[in-house]
Amino acid sequence: MTVSLSKLHYHQRRRLLDLIYSDGSCSSLSAEFLRVHSPSAEVRGHGKPSLVANKRDVAISSIIPIGHYAIKLVFDDGHNTGLYSFAYLQQLAAKQPLLWQQYLQQLKLANASREPRIAIKTLP
Repeated sequence: MTVSLSKLHYHQRRRLLDLIYSDGSCSSLSAEFLRVHSPSAEVRGHGKPSLVANKRDVAISSIIPIGHYAIKLVFDDGHNTGLYSFAYLQQLAAKQPLLWQQYLQQLKLANASREPRIAIKTLP
């Protein structure tokens, strides 16, 4: 039996996207994780991925379904390119711990930060 993605649920306050599978299991990916691992050409480059920093507070402002195979995520920092196929989302979820550690190491090596460049406080 193949386990497929059956539902997505975004928690705005926690900035987490839940991936709910046909067998009832669930994975969660943060907006920051999704933003820095965007499948867009802007992030993936042409053979040389670029490091995306300063996205700790990024949020998803819109989720747009693309057929029955992908979604387009629009982030509140203006990034809106790249299609997240359901297969790619499942790969990200499966490799999340390793990918996150690699990302943190890349930030450290580049002397970069997850912290926003400008602190912005929003009121509820």
